[in-house]
Amino acid sequence: MSSRGAGRRESARSSGVPQVRDQSRRRGDSAQRSVTTALVRMPGISLESFARAGGLHPDQVRRLVTLGLLDPVADARDDMRFPPSQLILLGRIERLHAGLALNYASLGLVIDLLDRIAELESALRTRSRPTGVSSWTRTD
Repeated sequence: MSSRGAGRRESARSSGVPQVRDQSRRRGDSAQRSVTTALVRMPGISLESFARAGGLHPDQVRRLVTLGLLDPVADARDDMRFPPSQLILLGRIERLHAGLALNYASLGLVIDLLDRIAELESALRTRSRPTGVSSWTRTD
């Protein structure tokens, strides 16, 4: 600090001007101060941590949310938070984007179709298997 500022404070003290202090501390009345710290840990991963874990810029993650590819949860302050399962989906999105050379807008349809195929294959396997047979391949 400059010596001018220190001199000003000193002259204010010596001139009899009352100094303003944190009254809540002096009285021990800390309950009247506003607290902005969360007392409960918010579920999910913050946008910045999620983007870092996925190897993307936070703006790119916001774009994927806008396209409907990722589904964040809003907290009390309307900040985006992501369940850990969304990291798996983000990896899938990035693999499809790189492997199939598709733009992000079309990946929503591709993911929906792949999920539907997996669901139909699973239903076919469970429905066509006779009771008591554990495998569809012959063991003769």
